[in-house]
Amino acid sequence: MKISFSKPQLPESGVVVVSVLEGGKLTPSAAALDKQLKGAIGRAIKAAPRFKGKKDQSLTLLAPGGSKLDHVLVVGLGKGDEIDATRLQGLGGQIYAELGTRGHATVEVAVDAIEGCAMTAPDMAAEVAFGARLRSYRFDKYLTKEEKDDKPSLKSLRILTPDAAKTKGRFEGLNAIADGVFLTRDLVSEPANVLYPATLADQAKTLTELGIDVEVLGKAQLEKLGMGALLGVAQGSVREPRVVVMRWQGLPNGAGKGKAAKDAEPIAFIGKGVTFDTGGISIKPAGGMEDMKWDMGGAGVVIGLMKALAGRGAKVNVVGIIGLVENMPSGSAQRPGDIVKSMSGQTIEVLNTDAEGRLVLADVLWYCKDRFKPRLMVDLATLTGAIIIALGEELAGLFSNNDELAQRLFAAGEAVGERVWRMPLDDEYDKMLKSDAADVKNISGGRSAGSITAAQFLQRFVDGTPWAHLDIAGVTWGKKDKPTVPKGGTAFGVRLLDRFVADFYEKK
Repeated sequence: MKISFSKPQLPESGVVVVSVLEGGKLTPSAAALDKQLKGAIGRAIKAAPRFKGKKDQSLTLLAPGGSKLDHVLVVGLGKGDEIDATRLQGLGGQIYAELGTRGHATVEVAVDAIEGCAMTAPDMAAEVAFGARLRSYRFDKYLTKEEKDDKPSLKSLRILTPDAAKTKGRFEGLNAIADGVFLTRDLVSEPANVLYPATLADQAKTLTELGIDVEVLGKAQLEKLGMGALLGVAQGSVREPRVVVMRWQGLPNGAGKGKAAKDAEPIAFIGKGVTFDTGGISIKPAGGMEDMKWDMGGAGVVIGLMKALAGRGAKVNVVGIIGLVENMPSGSAQRPGDIVKSMSGQTIEVLNTDAEGRLVLADVLWYCKDRFKPRLMVDLATLTGAIIIALGEELAGLFSNNDELAQRLFAAGEAVGERVWRMPLDDEYDKMLKSDAADVKNISGGRSAGSITAAQFLQRFVDGTPWAHLDIAGVTWGKKDKPTVPKGGTAFGVRLLDRFVADFYEKK
């Protein structure tokens, strides 16, 4: 779908979208169109007592009499002083959802400055366009037969706004973020026979086109580094593991002294990339196992985030590292009771081979800390079913050894609508991982506090570096449509972490 911006001039034909504030107050464009239609919008509102102009409400006028318009969609904005970026993105998504498959090739959307709203008209228009683009995503590359009525018909969305040039400039950065989101959704949606460690690493290598340095470490290099925890997970599969290092240098390395030099130290994002998780010898039940194609969701987010940051030219140094394995049962697979030696030197008793993601992350976290000495690390992983029991499918679990880092991640999540909830870390939980045979065991052995003990395990491999762990098991895949997120792969985390970087670490 092509998105463009032009000066406000209401069309005389085709499809147009205008807005109404709560209480039925017409925006300037809606009022102008109402006059053009000889009061048809006002009469339609009066004839629809449930339409009050509230958020998420809409009203349709088909072929209004006395005009050549095919369709007028009136959408509710709610109260002017409650309009923010998230609401406008939702509005854009709502518009696409209502009009995207109705047979219209072009839709024009009027966006006005609103009294009481803190945002300018260009900012508002850009956010509406961003929301529409996010909602327009589809993963349909394997559909060979599809009913015509199910296919999107909308090819062009034109936003009518007082300052089209400024709006276009605002949208460019948002569009780069959408590109990152779409890449993550694509990766998470791919089947495991297509996407496995080698091919996922190849996808990461495409980022070199944006100026990102990409380095791929193969099995021999991982063995030389001593990544015994990661290699233990991978040993049951014919697909060899990979670790991919992506570096975006938005600032000169070691620039200046003091704060300038500190700003040039990289921020690190680490992703779990289990391209398919059978559970290994501790095999999962058959029902729903197909969902485990997206157990590489954390790695997918890191790749999409790197694309977003580079695409908009973020002024920050970032390193993204992903550990890629396939967890399979076979004659060579890791067994429950095996003891492996991690890159850190710590030994791990593997009591359950389905608690594999933390083994992958243990080595990648240590490698990142040891090689890059980042100012902070954030890892993302579809790590535990326990976090879904705790938080459902609405929020991700946040664990951190640093209060400021946790608060910043929380704030960024609230700002973009990808919400997180902080969970506890405590020495008493850590004691649950004590092993009689090794330095630590990979599960507690009980059913309680599963997501917490998993985070406690990871904390052993950060060596005091400011760190946060996002357990995204409940939010990586959506079972129903949301305003800007069609069902399927969500890319939860790309927008959150982009905002986190922009608000707190990017050089202004």
